[in-house]
Amino acid sequence: MSITTLSSAAALTRPIVRPPTRAQIVPPELRVADTPAAAVFRVACARGPIARDIAAKTTGLSTATVNRQVSALLAEGLLRERGDLTASGAVGRPRVPFEVNHEPYLTIGIHIGAVVTGIVASDLRGKVLGAVEVPTPALPQNQALSQIARSAKLFASRWHRRRPLWVGVALGGRVDATTGRVDHPRLGWLGAPVGSIIGEGLGLPVSVAAHVEAMAASELLLAPQRPGDNGSDGTSLYFYARETAGVAVTIDGRVHTPSSGPGSIVHLSTGSSALCSCGARGCLEATVSDRATIAAAREAGILTETDERPAIAAVYRAAAAGSIPAHELLVERARVLGRTVAMLRDLFNPDRVILGGQAFTEYPAGIPHVAEAFARTSSLARKDIRITGFGNRVQEFAASVVSLSTLYSDPLTSIRRVFSQ
Repeated sequence: MSITTLSSAAALTRPIVRPPTRAQIVPPELRVADTPAAAVFRVACARGPIARDIAAKTTGLSTATVNRQVSALLAEGLLRERGDLTASGAVGRPRVPFEVNHEPYLTIGIHIGAVVTGIVASDLRGKVLGAVEVPTPALPQNQALSQIARSAKLFASRWHRRRPLWVGVALGGRVDATTGRVDHPRLGWLGAPVGSIIGEGLGLPVSVAAHVEAMAASELLLAPQRPGDNGSDGTSLYFYARETAGVAVTIDGRVHTPSSGPGSIVHLSTGSSALCSCGARGCLEATVSDRATIAAAREAGILTETDERPAIAAVYRAAAAGSIPAHELLVERARVLGRTVAMLRDLFNPDRVILGGQAFTEYPAGIPHVAEAFARTSSLARKDIRITGFGNRVQEFAASVVSLSTLYSDPLTSIRRVFSQ
């Protein structure tokens, strides 16, 4: 969908510049930044329109500091004042509420999956304006990335009154965030120049991140805060399962991003008889992935040989329609997932455990079995686990947060980078 808006005066006075000949690859900032500018911009995203004195109380900054940051962000066009909302009888500019100037801009997020690539447009508050899915091209890596870039550029053109500021890419494999290069064994990519091809294709600064780490960051930066839960304090374990499986850890508002790339849990032993591509039996991904579940469903007769391209959705539909074999298959996957999460929970002992991915969200009847297996397996004191609030849109918000994270971490430097290129 597209939303027609009127650009702000600040946006209209920006000089139009040609796309760069070389991509600006900027490592994403998967954290809750504590600089004054970031704090003021964050409170504007979460609670705007908001008065400056209320923003000072909320952020813990002095009123003078908030005034300086608001003035700087207004000058760069990232905030706007809402004089129409000023309380009757109020005197002085500090009582004029401010909010994020979200209407003139957007960012583009791309989640490259093994089978499907999602493209999402977001405003500066992290609100999704629209999203589309396309098959991940089965082409050599550079050609596939060029095709994805063309699709993303065409999609962004739907919002012709908004200026794109940044593009973020989230995907599996090992990501070098500094160079934007990725090794993705499932796609057969080695040193794929994801950042340079996507950035040059859209003419925007680009950030690239491992997708499970990005999902964990979306819980920090985009998820509404639950009552009594400051999700940026302490530690969280984020567990993802769909076509693959992965984990990420956040510590005091920052996603842990090892310099050598994220660790892997795909070959953890589950005790199943499923044969993995590595030659062993019982590896996690070979047991719980969508393709493993489809293969098991065909073997059990839940899907027939006449299905040319069987999809996991067909298994979910069969279970929802009352197929006992389909239900039992999904319940067994839920139990394997619950036991695996418990093992990792005992290893890391985090303050929170968050589950994301369609292996959890697409079949709600399996969730009680995840929880039961988790409680039975964990040797530590009882702890509740929760499903991500993003539901089956975790990939969208992972891509979105990569496109927004640098703006959220250092809004003034980031916007100046965009308009000076």
